[in-house]
Amino acid sequence: MSHEVTSDLQPEMTAGTAGVVRLLPVPEGRSRLARARRWVVKIGSSLLTSSGRGLDRNAIDRWVEELVALRRLGHDLVLVSSGAVAEGVQRLGLAQRPERIHQLQAAAAVGQMGLIQAWETAFARHGLHTALVLLTHDDLSDRGRYLNARSTLRTLLDHGVIPVINENDTVATEEIRFGDNDTLGALVANLLEVDVLVLLTDQSGLRQRDPRMDAAAPRISVALASDPALDAMAGRGTAAGALGRGGMYTKVRAARLAARSGACTLIANGQEAGIIARLVAGSDEGTLLLPETERLAARKRWIAGHLQTRGAVVIDAGAVAALREKGRSLLAVGVLEVVGNFERGEVVSCRDQSGQEVARGLVNYGAEETARIRGRASGEIMALLGYAGEPELMHRDNLVLV
Repeated sequence: MSHEVTSDLQPEMTAGTAGVVRLLPVPEGRSRLARARRWVVKIGSSLLTSSGRGLDRNAIDRWVEELVALRRLGHDLVLVSSGAVAEGVQRLGLAQRPERIHQLQAAAAVGQMGLIQAWETAFARHGLHTALVLLTHDDLSDRGRYLNARSTLRTLLDHGVIPVINENDTVATEEIRFGDNDTLGALVANLLEVDVLVLLTDQSGLRQRDPRMDAAAPRISVALASDPALDAMAGRGTAAGALGRGGMYTKVRAARLAARSGACTLIANGQEAGIIARLVAGSDEGTLLLPETERLAARKRWIAGHLQTRGAVVIDAGAVAALREKGRSLLAVGVLEVVGNFERGEVVSCRDQSGQEVARGLVNYGAEETARIRGRASGEIMALLGYAGEPELMHRDNLVLV
């Protein structure tokens, strides 16, 4: 199988039995991958375990080689790893994956120890540290916990640490019963505003028809994540394996979640050696699902159109000019008055002294804290609050003019 980048453009429209999907030019869509700075890579249980007999340490070593190579190219890396329950099943001597919630929780708790130990040992051989981060959907839906998780993960990346993320199956019963790490990977992509989400599986990508029924069904190379024709092609994920909980449907759904913040998603065959390096180079493998808008534009559209403001700050003329004319962040020094009772991470309106709304964005401090630091320089925040938070009241990436 050739791994060269194709120079041919796919047709604008192509029909399959499941519907009509719009195909996009291959080189145009894949050329953006080499420029992508931050990647989230999700590796499923089928690629990390020895046919259900615990973790495959050799496979993990091979994955680490590929992931380290990605890092050496200058890309930030966040790893979403499955495999905890499978490892726990092996350690507990169970014949098969249990079905009862408390048994799954026990297996996840035991297996998580082996999973993170395996990743830490393998990355340490390359001089890299890892950090275990266990999340639930509640952590990413509560704004305070969301911002805390984001700050922690960004700090880890700043220190060159590779976060290894998994669902906190030990306490999150709903996640065990209905969740999947494809969705978790997409939520992490939103959390960190990443450029690329990679979902590695044991399939070559999304096909126009079910490959179990038609082995010659063409692969979708590049398409928009929002294309409704993808749904019928992906199915509903009912054929998930005994170890995995996903399926192609969950991957398409995850791609749409990631696209909300402007991330593109790659669904690729993790059984192919060297797959990550080839994807970075733009090789026409797997399925690339693109957002309709670029990352920053998508995020600002979300802020502008999908969130209600929780309060307001009145800003001086200098701050208005900085926002409108220079595209700057909003600093506390430009704030004259605080209106309403808002919390950190909520959407707050920025108004000029006549009451006209200038902008709105996600605020880094609650109303009480903002009132204490208003009119003061960023360097004074530590003395005023007793801790050093973000230097901006609203970062320009989280702020949109209205």
